[in-house]
Amino acid sequence: MTPTLQLDSRPLGDSDFSIPRIALGCGSFGGLGSTPGLAGHGLSDDESLALMDAAWEFGITHFDTADAYGSGASEQAVGRWIRARGVRPTLTTKTFNPMAEGADSGLAPERIARQFPASLERLGVDHVELYLAHAFDPEVPLDDSLAAFEALRAAGQVSTYGVSNFDAEQLTQALAVGAPAAVQNGYSLLERSDEAEVLPLCGERGLAYLVYSPLCGGWLTGKYRRGEQYPVRSRMTQLPGPYGGLTNDRTFDALEALEAFAFARGSSMAGTALAWLLADQRVSQIVIGPGRAEHLEPAREALAQPLAPEERVELAAIFG
Repeated sequence: MTPTLQLDSRPLGDSDFSIPRIALGCGSFGGLGSTPGLAGHGLSDDESLALMDAAWEFGITHFDTADAYGSGASEQAVGRWIRARGVRPTLTTKTFNPMAEGADSGLAPERIARQFPASLERLGVDHVELYLAHAFDPEVPLDDSLAAFEALRAAGQVSTYGVSNFDAEQLTQALAVGAPAAVQNGYSLLERSDEAEVLPLCGERGLAYLVYSPLCGGWLTGKYRRGEQYPVRSRMTQLPGPYGGLTNDRTFDALEALEAFAFARGSSMAGTALAWLLADQRVSQIVIGPGRAEHLEPAREALAQPLAPEERVELAAIFG
């Protein structure tokens, strides 16, 4: 299996490792993200394997997963694919969230020591390129947590490490006590809170900025329409909580303007929204989470039809 498209890469902080600008998000394999109660609600084994095949053939060679996605099912699916196909993508995995209802969570060093070997076993590899703290843990001193990550790097089990879902204050704390190479946060035309502080901090300190939910749970694809019911099995029918603030006329006005903008340039809403992110050189990587092979097409559009700087400014103004 040889990838057909060569993606540009960006340095991962001050590490020796570079990451491609687009990664495959595996949060829907066997579940829906890290919510234990939604294990089994995501893609089946066959669907997950087919999607990884399509992503690899497209040219995506970096897969992003987490120990809690599908309560471990996501890492297992990636491991099965690696064994079956005989190829090795570069990998991001994460830890923090509970693996099951009532299970422990957090970034205590002893928990990291339990969870990381289990991740390697599920993935069927002896190391991962990037290991992330999936969230900030106020119950554990951050220097203790990052010391455990640093020990994994010193042992050659991770190429480097970083954090996810950290705000500017938390990221500043991490930089004071450790050496994270990256932060992965939600960022899109509809979620731009990181623009004020996190993105400038990454630029000042040389951190790679990685983006998850670049289409904001499907809101930037056009699947949610004013006055219409949400599609079955969509995020808004299964995990609506993070997007509750979007159900208003201001959002739908902006989405309709995005649709018109995209149509005028011969692209889809999703392709234009991804192009907006890729046009920002501060963004090292976007993690896309397609549900089917055809959902990879917007990434192709984004690469084939990059936004000019003035177009990026115009789109940003539409969403305020």
